Amino acid sequence: MSNETILIVDDEKEIRNLIVIYLKNEGYQVLEACDGEEGLQLLKKQEIHLIVLDLMMPNVDGMEMCMKVREIAEMPIIMLTAKSQDMDKIMGLTIGADDYVTKPFNPLELVARIKSQLRRYLKLNGLNKSNSDEIEIGDLRINTATHEVLVNNEKVKLTPREFAILELLSSNPGIVMSAEQIYERVWKEEAFQSENTVMVHIRKIRERIETNPRNPQYIKTVWGVGYKVEKDL
Repeated sequence: MSNETILIVDDEKEIRNLIVIYLKNEGYQVLEACDGEEGLQLLKKQEIHLIVLDLMMPNVDGMEMCMKVREIAEMPIIMLTAKSQDMDKIMGLTIGADDYVTKPFNPLELVARIKSQLRRYLKLNGLNKSNSDEIEIGDLRINTATHEVLVNNEKVKLTPREFAILELLSSNPGIVMSAEQIYERVWKEEAFQSENTVMVHIRKIRERIETNPRNPQYIKTVWGVGYKVEKDL
């Protein structure tokens, strides 16, 4: 089940029902409002991660609600409307909408756009709780809960000690650790002539995660000091 909550604001109940079915099938929490006024009230009471907002509605319409939302919040807003003129799209994007879908629409396309906007928003704001166990550095992803390692979305097999070394360095990006420090943290015993042991393990990790192990992208050697994983790639 996803942690994200999506607010659907549309005066057409059939449209709301259709979107709700598709979003709930994807595991999202969904709230509904029939106009902008009701939508703004829900926004005050609930944590909402994305809004699908109809443009033409009675009372408070989509334009007005969008402007009021932008005074207090930064979650993505996808405008949903029967209008297709360029000026309507430009106006919606100008006042703070992040995307624009014209009725009639393909529900699967709307879901894809919602997922895309959520990924960007949650990553930028560090709100994706479902990924709290993941370390992501470039194309390298390490899940500390499942002990899975992926490079370019392909699984890489590491031994428990190799994983522990990679996790240690990746959890402390930019920090140089000596072979002795790595050995004591991973093997949990006093380091004694441990440099070769750590070096062999580092070499094996590089063979599995690096495109070119001789010119490593992830685990860097700081000569005479130790090893580190870069902060940004």
